[in-house]
Amino acid sequence: MAEYKLLLEHAHEPSFRTLEGYRATGGYKALEKALGMERQTIVDSIKTAGLRGRGGAGAPAALKWGGMPKEKKRPHYLICNADEGEPGTFKDKQLLEQCPFELVEGMTIAAWAVQGDAGYVYIRGEYMDGAKALREAIDEAYRAGLLGKNILGSGMDFDLYIHCGAGSYECGEETALMSSLMGERGMPRLKFPHAPFPVISGVWDKPTLIHNVESYCTVPYIVDRGAEWWSSLGASTKNSRGTKIFSVSGHVNKPGNYEIEFGTPLRELLELAGGVKGGALKACIPGGSSVPIITAESVEKAILGYEEMSEVKSMVGSGGCMFLNEHTDIVKFAWRTAVFYMNESCGKCTPCREGTRWMVQILERIIGGGGRPGDVELLRQVASQIDGRSFCPLGDAAAWPIMGMIRIFPEEFDYYIEQGRSMLDRVPASVA
Repeated sequence: MAEYKLLLEHAHEPSFRTLEGYRATGGYKALEKALGMERQTIVDSIKTAGLRGRGGAGAPAALKWGGMPKEKKRPHYLICNADEGEPGTFKDKQLLEQCPFELVEGMTIAAWAVQGDAGYVYIRGEYMDGAKALREAIDEAYRAGLLGKNILGSGMDFDLYIHCGAGSYECGEETALMSSLMGERGMPRLKFPHAPFPVISGVWDKPTLIHNVESYCTVPYIVDRGAEWWSSLGASTKNSRGTKIFSVSGHVNKPGNYEIEFGTPLRELLELAGGVKGGALKACIPGGSSVPIITAESVEKAILGYEEMSEVKSMVGSGGCMFLNEHTDIVKFAWRTAVFYMNESCGKCTPCREGTRWMVQILERIIGGGGRPGDVELLRQVASQIDGRSFCPLGDAAAWPIMGMIRIFPEEFDYYIEQGRSMLDRVPASVA
């Protein structure tokens, strides 16, 4: 397989960021079509297409769309989670900056389907260029009657707003995002079954549909070209349909965003990125820093699909694919990862707040040359006490990579503890 450009087909054309240029490529045909369709028909098409959320969890999008109340008694809201904070992931950044009308049209179609009154795009605070491009697109859409009152004479009213965050990774979690959007502290809340789903009681306790940027951007293509066409992409996989954008970084010759069809071998994604740079391939983190690491041997076997990646004990995640060459110090890499999650923990949950700090302290002791026998087992125990014991997935995200690195590269941790230095610092026997 090769790159399958769909969302990114016109991304490098400056005119695509304007309404005129977007319409020249077929933009807004999908909205015109959708406004002539029954709302439930659109929801059913999302289900038939097999669209799964592109933010990381991969949950079927139709569960959210179908869960919004059919009988409207209160305002309905839409939220776009553009708070892309997962290390190694930068696909939504490109979509915001170069394809803003895909997002605007996708959210407008979704609003029609679920009877949305207003939408909010919560953008990561550092994404100023993306916020500016989206602001210009929204303004153009209003001037053209594609947002606001009586859109295209259909009687539909829908307003779209931008809210810039303040750089908190935690606010990428949907309940913390909603709290932040409402002016509260960005901390996670209780979830189902202890609290209603957002589609029942979300932002301002009103029914709320939440997706990330890439998820909404796919909607115009599904509506315009048909659910059957979309579901034919990725048909070789068990249950992964359509295209997916992977942000490829690390030790590769051509880092960047690559859009591929599900079912593509991971090895082909590496080839699209120009292959490994600076040495042989050692490992890969295929879906953002929170997913488990895999070996070079697993890269050769891995197929990009939600169920398929579990066969190599990892995940598609957010699509932040980092390739590491043979000169990578895995223990130091684990430490850097742990420091990130320690700093980003909001502090609400004791296992996450204390456990992330404890893992950093153990890893700092090891890389500082003072590792103790039993430190690896202690790391495992601490990580296992964080995993699944916090309000939001940040605790899991902190634990999984450390557990994965210990499982795949135990000899590097053991060597650090026994010798007080990295295996990569060993003097070759021929010159010893």
